[in-house]
Amino acid sequence: MRTRLRRVTSPDRQIAIEIDPDTLRWSMVYRGKQVVAPSPLALLLEDGGELGPGASLVSVSTRRRQGSWAPPYGIRTHSTEACGELVATFVDARRSIRFALVLRAYDAGAALRWRLLSAPGGTLTLSGERTAFHLPTDATLYASRDEGSYQHTVQTRIAPVPHPDLTASCDKGDLADTPLTVTLADGSALLISESDRLHYPRVMLKSAGTGVETYLMRFPGRATGYSGPGDTPSEDKFSLPAPFDAPWRVVLAAPSPVALLERQDLIPTLASPNRLGDVSWIKPGRAMRIAKYTTQDGLDVVDFAAARKLDYVEWDAHWYGDGTDASDATYSIPAIDIERVIKYARSKGLGMILYVDRVPAMRQLDAIVKTYRRWGVAGIKFGFIWEGRQSDVDFITNLVKVCGEHGLMVNLHDNLRPAGLERTYPNYIALEGVRGNEQFPTATHNCTLPFTRALSGPIDYTICFANPRNQTTNAHQLAMAAIYYNPLTFLYWYDRPDKYAGRQWPELAFFDECPTSWEATAALSGAIGEHVAVARRARGKWYLGALTNEHARTLTISLSFLGRGRWKARRFADGVRAEQAFETPVVLSEELVMADSQFTLRLAASGGQAVIFEPA
Repeated sequence: MRTRLRRVTSPDRQIAIEIDPDTLRWSMVYRGKQVVAPSPLALLLEDGGELGPGASLVSVSTRRRQGSWAPPYGIRTHSTEACGELVATFVDARRSIRFALVLRAYDAGAALRWRLLSAPGGTLTLSGERTAFHLPTDATLYASRDEGSYQHTVQTRIAPVPHPDLTASCDKGDLADTPLTVTLADGSALLISESDRLHYPRVMLKSAGTGVETYLMRFPGRATGYSGPGDTPSEDKFSLPAPFDAPWRVVLAAPSPVALLERQDLIPTLASPNRLGDVSWIKPGRAMRIAKYTTQDGLDVVDFAAARKLDYVEWDAHWYGDGTDASDATYSIPAIDIERVIKYARSKGLGMILYVDRVPAMRQLDAIVKTYRRWGVAGIKFGFIWEGRQSDVDFITNLVKVCGEHGLMVNLHDNLRPAGLERTYPNYIALEGVRGNEQFPTATHNCTLPFTRALSGPIDYTICFANPRNQTTNAHQLAMAAIYYNPLTFLYWYDRPDKYAGRQWPELAFFDECPTSWEATAALSGAIGEHVAVARRARGKWYLGALTNEHARTLTISLSFLGRGRWKARRFADGVRAEQAFETPVVLSEELVMADSQFTLRLAASGGQAVIFEPA
């Protein structure tokens, strides 16, 4: 006799996640429609066998979880933890292994994870994981690898073109990084990602049979950079202690792609709670890079950043040791008096962030964190970080943990993907994992990221303003500060202070005022690769950003998010479109509006608009 299908639902009853204990297949229902058909689950053992199929059900328990948590930064002040939870416990009698599958249904999406309960010798060695997602046949997927362009495809043909080119020390085959965005014929959307990745390889996604399947990385995402080259060994198997919780496999669900933007905090919600204790010292904010390498350049950027009401300055690669990335990162090159610049920045209310490559981080982390704490450094931007294998994940976890214990924020760069670690170690305030704005991408790229990579966690996008290489307008660049959620937002990436001398730049007031952490987020309008409009609230004001692709468009936006009262809207809009997008002027204007006003945004081709709403 077959065991009855087990299910648990979200508090609003719009999402259900199900498991068939006989076949060990899971499924998901959203608004009455099956969005993940019964899909197999298995852990791949080192001997080639599978854990899961054929195991015997021991028990099933369900409960309703309640409550919320208050992140130190985020897209809202409180994130709900309310969900339905089902725990199905199994035993593989032949192997003497007990495990459970934990399923949760939130209003924002569903999640499942493997829980290893016991194994002979207290350890289980795996070669991989097979969690499948059999999506509807009408599904369109948006997939990318590393910094490559997004592929629009179907679930059986995932094959994004990687960029940069793969090396010999990369996982081969047609693989996509998380997150994977899915649109369905009825207009609804899903986002497949992961959370709580600790002591476990990073997941990628691939086509398999009639659906999508997980693939655990055996190499770093990109073993290149000054800390390469050379071959890097694969890790074809990895060991876990028992008991152990594997990462969550997460599926966000929303009635439209843009509505996913209001649900992205489910990913950190699923992660392990804060392990650092008091994190009141962590301050989100805006930063500017010091682009030259003398003491005076540092002092000049500090003055500019203070005048522009920024929060941090950052010295990037080559400031330390002998000027090479792999050298000693505990002293500066002779042309820089690093302690003088740090002291001066702090006198202006600014924190200093210093770049460090992966190699000195491996060799001398203890000396680095102790030296930087003595200097009064606010944080470290680590570059060319490897992420993929279990050992890479462990290295990153320890790196962030040690920095947190020494009062240092962390921004990690290169091929990384978020998995909610910012909840576990809140000093992990930013990461890259994206083809950043410093590469001057198209407007279409900028209108794709809000629905893809930016949904899985903070995204360090290095905004460039009034740069001749930009393919977008300056208003488009301003709007990105509100569109992309990143608690440590870099502005003026290629700039030096003298660029802005000798004339007024009234449009920079938006950068001066735009926060990086939010009390509320309202997704207003959007279509993947076409346009997006988002409003976010902080300190009694709303900040709206809108982008369009290479096509000019007019959007009419509801202002119901404003609530009661009259508001002054300060617009930073595209002027008459110049032949070169970056030469298009920013036109400032003001008007009074209310929540029932219809608000029109006119966006030039490759343009945008930024708006500040403040009580009138």
